[in-house]
Amino acid sequence: MNARPATTPGPAKLEALGNGRFKVYGALNAETVTDLLKRSEAEFRGAAALDIDLANVPEGDSAGLALLIEWLRLAQQNKQTIHFNNVPAQIAALARISEVEKLLNCNGNGAQH
Repeated sequence: MNARPATTPGPAKLEALGNGRFKVYGALNAETVTDLLKRSEAEFRGAAALDIDLANVPEGDSAGLALLIEWLRLAQQNKQTIHFNNVPAQIAALARISEVEKLLNCNGNGAQH
């Protein structure tokens, strides 16, 4: 008998590439976004512009959408520009349904603000 739960997401990871560029790895859901938000606040500090690639995010839910909106808020608060690349289809669909797609400027291939 397999004792493993059906979904056991590992922590989402944020990789700093330099010059305000970042890559996110892993699922963005209720179990992963809180820790990722805490880590990202320090990583984003000091950059004039943020460019976040989500190509390695296989799935996301409403918590993932909330994280992107929080990153938008933090960037605005810190007078930074922010650009999302490769927004996962699930998060883009949630943004559309929630009528916040213009906030993320979702176009299917990515988003920016």
